[in-house]
Amino acid sequence: MPSIGRSERAHVSTAVTVIVPTFNERDNVAELVARTATALHGWDAEILFVDDSADGTTAEVERIAADAPLPVRVIHRTENTGGLGGAVAVGLAAASADICIVMDGDLQHPPELLPLLLERHAQGDADVVGASRYVGGGDSRGLGTALRFGVSRAATWLTKAMFPLRLARSTDPMTGFFLVDRSRVDLAGLRPQGFKILLEVLARSDLRIAEIPMEFGERRHGTSKASLRQGTTFVAHLARLRFGKMSLFALIGLVGAIANLGIMWLLTIAGMDYIWAAIVGAAATIVGNFILQERFVFADMRTDARGLGIRFATSVTFNGVEAALRIPLMALMVETWHISSVVATGISLIVAFFARFLFHSLVVYAPRGRRATDATAEPPVDTAAQRIIRAIDTEAMRPGEL
Repeated sequence: MPSIGRSERAHVSTAVTVIVPTFNERDNVAELVARTATALHGWDAEILFVDDSADGTTAEVERIAADAPLPVRVIHRTENTGGLGGAVAVGLAAASADICIVMDGDLQHPPELLPLLLERHAQGDADVVGASRYVGGGDSRGLGTALRFGVSRAATWLTKAMFPLRLARSTDPMTGFFLVDRSRVDLAGLRPQGFKILLEVLARSDLRIAEIPMEFGERRHGTSKASLRQGTTFVAHLARLRFGKMSLFALIGLVGAIANLGIMWLLTIAGMDYIWAAIVGAAATIVGNFILQERFVFADMRTDARGLGIRFATSVTFNGVEAALRIPLMALMVETWHISSVVATGISLIVAFFARFLFHSLVVYAPRGRRATDATAEPPVDTAAQRIIRAIDTEAMRPGEL
């Protein structure tokens, strides 16, 4: 637990605590408090800032708190343990209410959505309510660049692939604006690193998820905290959260790759043309990999997924198409770069690994499709065709949050 500064005050119990982690957000405090107080007028609520700043944000919160229309507290951390996620964990532990809403301090998360989060939770069928940029009516135009879009979408796809069951009902597990029932979370078990605290909460807890649409706003003051270092932290943390499933998939893929190369090597020594040898090796390992993945990687997902025959056909079809694309690429490397056919095959198999993992997690073993009746209901789990369409249409056309 990080050291806490003097700024935390005594407090009374409230119905909802709005937790705002801040890092050099002094210029946003007054507007955030005013808009939050207006949005939560009539609610028994408090705002709890958890501040890691060196720009006087803590002093500004204390100044605003003196005349604020609702209770405002601030915790100033002297050790920035766990980054933004660590700040949220501190806030969850210190909140006076079990119903907590986490939002950023940069005003890109509109406080006007706070009542909608509370109303959705009041329906009683969700422990977490996320404000999503990707459910019907949501928008993310406040983010911007193609680079951030590409990185963010890749991160979201990879995250959902690693946790396809727990994140099946979440269209935006990377959002930083969400409500959570603290009593349903093992706070002591959280090990946050970096920005993505909701991912940490969902991955470590079996929670019911609902969403409302959010229009992601533009930053008013300050600068984005996103960086290459944050991206690296996210990837490392994601690997720690679910390294087991991906490592097994990688191990089976490695065994298959070795078998593929071995079969190809033996057949080329026996005089078979390397193209035909690659085709035979690919066919043998596609079937073998599926059997091993069924038993060791995706066993926990088979019950809710489609039937064995459909899973096998979908997997073989995808791998066949992937091989049909990969083998000509391998041939191009051999003929153009004049490298060994075995080396070229090895390179192409490494590239194919990531595509295979994403497809099997998101499509082959996806839970059978369900439907939602409106935008505020829990989002449906799409069919394979719908997922492909959304990846091309909705996902590829919107920027995302890093």
